[in-house]
Amino acid sequence: MTPLAARTTHEAHLYMDLQPCGCGQGGFPRASTVLTLPDGDLARRYTGACQGCGTPREFLFRLPAAPVGVEEGFRYGGPEPSRLIDAGEWLWVAENHARGVPAGARTLPEADRRRCRARLSAAVAALDEVVKFVPPGGARVPFTAVWTALGRTVYQREPGRFRASRLVAVRSAYVGALRRLG
Repeated sequence: MTPLAARTTHEAHLYMDLQPCGCGQGGFPRASTVLTLPDGDLARRYTGACQGCGTPREFLFRLPAAPVGVEEGFRYGGPEPSRLIDAGEWLWVAENHARGVPAGARTLPEADRRRCRARLSAAVAALDEVVKFVPPGGARVPFTAVWTALGRTVYQREPGRFRASRLVAVRSAYVGALRRLG
């Protein structure tokens, strides 16, 4: 099995969730182990059984040579674009996280607001990943930055959502909602 290049464990877990089993089930309970690859690099292997049909699932990710710096907030990766998850998938992830935050969330009990903050933080981080696909000096994510069926579907449904100015505006709205949640 060729190891995949995940920049962080958050990206690795999201990638696994986006790869459904043959039965269509996405997530699965995972156990992980760290192992040494033949070239001496470290990797993390995730294994588990599909919750839908019981088929064994396995993924192998090469660990980054240097960990992504820890900064304030949630992040999926470093400064470079993902090689695992395309721009369309990242936008889909961002929108799904944001849709999980109801209007008027600031009036919810603290435990629910905490979940909403986590969802919005993940949405902001996913939008940050989309923006990484905009070429320097470019105005939009090019179609070549989508290589999966899901990514192409999201892109083709409304290509205007991939304009850099629109991505920045949506991110700003998510950050504003996050601030209002306290």
